[in-house]
Amino acid sequence: MTAVPAILDRVRDGVRKKVDAKGGIAKQLFDIAYNRRLAAINGSWLGAWGLEKHLWDTLVFGKVRAILGGKIRFVLSGGAPLSGDTQRFINICLGAPIGQGYGLTETCAGGTFSEYDDTSVGRVGAPLPCSFIKLIDWPEGGYLTTDLPMPRGEIVIGGPNVTKGYFKNEAKTNEVYKDDEKGMRWFYSGDIGRFHPDGCLEIIDRKKDIVKLQHGEYVSLGKVEAALIVSPYVENIMIHADPFHNYCVALVVAAHIELESWASQQGIKYSDFSDLCQKQEAVKEVLGSLAKAAKQARLEKFEIPAKIKLIPEPWTPESGLVTAALKLKREVIRKTYENDLAQLYA
Repeated sequence: MTAVPAILDRVRDGVRKKVDAKGGIAKQLFDIAYNRRLAAINGSWLGAWGLEKHLWDTLVFGKVRAILGGKIRFVLSGGAPLSGDTQRFINICLGAPIGQGYGLTETCAGGTFSEYDDTSVGRVGAPLPCSFIKLIDWPEGGYLTTDLPMPRGEIVIGGPNVTKGYFKNEAKTNEVYKDDEKGMRWFYSGDIGRFHPDGCLEIIDRKKDIVKLQHGEYVSLGKVEAALIVSPYVENIMIHADPFHNYCVALVVAAHIELESWASQQGIKYSDFSDLCQKQEAVKEVLGSLAKAAKQARLEKFEIPAKIKLIPEPWTPESGLVTAALKLKREVIRKTYENDLAQLYA
């Protein structure tokens, strides 16, 4: 199965919602099975191996796999970073390894691809035979090839798969394409990565997504979004950081079922979902959930949004706020919610 990370996130959220809705013994069994298998995948001898693994696959995870046909043997993910939580969830519940690749249109998609049996989280594999990959220093962002324990820097890709440039856009071509003294053409991706000792690449940031706050701290928007989207109340999220302030804010597309379920349990009255998203109790609850997700991801205090705006309408490709691959169109979203962002900083 091939899917972008946003789709895999929805599979994970959908399974968790059904498990939580059943509650009782069914939920307890799922949690036990998941935690036992997670311990095993993480290398613990105390996790579920052998016969116990087969037992959980039959009793618990077989039902999850049946939802997607029950015959998935391999999952290919690309187009955006895949969160470690989602990767592990798919590994365990679908019983299939996930292959992650990295590449760009400018490199004919080719860049790196992970090995079939690589069970590590967050890495995109080693360079393909057609690609040469190097890292260069980006001092402004604090990423250097001399960093320890692993070299970090902007990812630059060279080789026969690198395109000649942009059609009728010489200025942009000259900005990101360079030829070295040997005649090899290199593309400067703008992505930040680090090389592991075994030669595998990990994408850790993007130059365009890094904002320097008023007091000098750097906030990686994509990194924070990937950490916070695991909150059950979040359908989608965009972090916004203003360089003239010392904190960041967020636009949160609220998860309809979860937020309404919470409101019902709390006895909160509202006319419709838009009205619920306006209530301070709902905002406070979602903020608390984001804080928990941030703590689990070990985010710094300045990376956690101090204020949020709950958005009742989903962001879809039809709305023009996300791409067909469900990537955020940041500038379009900023312009659409310009007044809301201004109020968050008021």
